[in-house]
Amino acid sequence: MEKDISTEEKIKNAARKVFHEKGYGQARTRDIAEEAGINLALLNYYFRSKEKLFDIIMKESLQEMFGLIVNLVNAEDINLSDKIDMIVARYIDSISKNPNLPLFVLSEIQANPHKIIENVGLKGKSIANNFLFKQIQEQIDKKEIKGVTPLQIFINIVSMSIFPIVGKPLLMNLHAPFGEKEYEIFIEERKALIPQWIKMMLQIDE
Repeated sequence: MEKDISTEEKIKNAARKVFHEKGYGQARTRDIAEEAGINLALLNYYFRSKEKLFDIIMKESLQEMFGLIVNLVNAEDINLSDKIDMIVARYIDSISKNPNLPLFVLSEIQANPHKIIENVGLKGKSIANNFLFKQIQEQIDKKEIKGVTPLQIFINIVSMSIFPIVGKPLLMNLHAPFGEKEYEIFIEERKALIPQWIKMMLQIDE
């Protein structure tokens, strides 16, 4: 029996949806089969186990989440100011389309960090060896800014961009009146404000 690529992709798309919504512990292979519109035997034929399918989805999810900015981070022909603008916009625009993605990645890493980091090939790798960190450090040295590191700046960029999206249900309930229109305006405002705040921290002259 020859495996059908379209069926394999259908299963992966269904698994991505189920895992992102429920996590590994709560997801069942039966849920994935039902979401894909196939029987359980066919799912097992393609992927053999929930764990194998999960490892594939986790690796792809990490690549999706961090792959958004890999080229930007290492681009040597984009200045630091423009790079900050582009990273924030790219994260907000992309994560807005899939708000379950960062929650899934972070919760699963929290639950089983060593296994996931090893399985997806992140063991021994460092995010510090990139051109963005070099640019940030040069700016810190230039302005003689005390108590700030490239890692602190990078985490600020990512967390300030992502949290208002994954925390949307909280915002919608805690800040009334806050409907969909108000939320969209709020997110668009943050696309402009976050780069301003980061550049103020780094004393970047526009």
